[in-house]
Amino acid sequence: MLSVCMQTSGYTNSRYIGFSREEWSGLRAATPLVLDEDDLANLRGINEKVSLDEVADIYLPLSRLLNLYVAATQSLYKVTDTFLGSPASKVPYIIGIGGSVAVGKSTTARILQALLARWPDHPSVDLITTDGFLHPNRILEERGILHRKGFPESYDQRALVRFLADVKSGVPEVEAPVYSHITYDIIPDKTRVVRTPDIVILEGLNVLQAENGISPSRTFVSDFFDFSIYVDAAEEDVERWYVDRFLTFTNTVFQRDDSYFKRYAGLTKDEAVAEANRIWHEINGPNLAENIKPTRERAQLILRKCPDHSVSSVKLRKI
Repeated sequence: MLSVCMQTSGYTNSRYIGFSREEWSGLRAATPLVLDEDDLANLRGINEKVSLDEVADIYLPLSRLLNLYVAATQSLYKVTDTFLGSPASKVPYIIGIGGSVAVGKSTTARILQALLARWPDHPSVDLITTDGFLHPNRILEERGILHRKGFPESYDQRALVRFLADVKSGVPEVEAPVYSHITYDIIPDKTRVVRTPDIVILEGLNVLQAENGISPSRTFVSDFFDFSIYVDAAEEDVERWYVDRFLTFTNTVFQRDDSYFKRYAGLTKDEAVAEANRIWHEINGPNLAENIKPTRERAQLILRKCPDHSVSSVKLRKI
């Protein structure tokens, strides 16, 4: 049974059309459910309980909406090419997904990738995370900001903007760095190659950010998005999910010999909870409050979660 929670406070409602879960589910129309339990098991994040019912209610209508948007955008590009008298070009549709640590961005991105790739008009869907564009630890250490990993200044913004510009320009092969959550660093000499896909999903903490007071000529990551999504929840819920995930990691990935956080493997449960709370209040909480949450209403669609991690409402920005 779904939990009941209020999800209306804190939004500029005049900019959005709000939908309850039931209202949004009705927009699925005849979109078929193409995932099964085995598929979903491979897409879920740590400690998340996304069900097939939620895929049907939330993500199928969203995939239908995005399919319509992609088709409309492709038609617009064709019209522009015809007007300019230039050969038809393939321009990838770029979707940005933002939100806090532990809110479920990665699961949302993976589910959307799986669903969108099953639509016949755009079978090639790549998923890229902004983690790969973090500066290597040695650079963060030199700058004295290793403790601020995940904050805007910890990313190679120029490289990320260049990557998106090349993708949007139709460059045949574009490389993205690869990040390891085990070693907590960029993997040297390893890249992910993007080869003119139909859709690119970019998932990350600060993807919707646009700094105030900066020259209007500056290019931001979000300038390349055709559509953007923010995964939202009450901060106390996200903090609890983060602590729960940290506890799970102490008994799994932190146990590995090559884990950067192996020092946490021997903590008692109480010690692990205390450490997770410290990290949240010193790093992840401030980053959410200062840099991530303020970008929420720059998104075209907001998915709002309840304490049990289920999506209870959707807000779609008015055209």
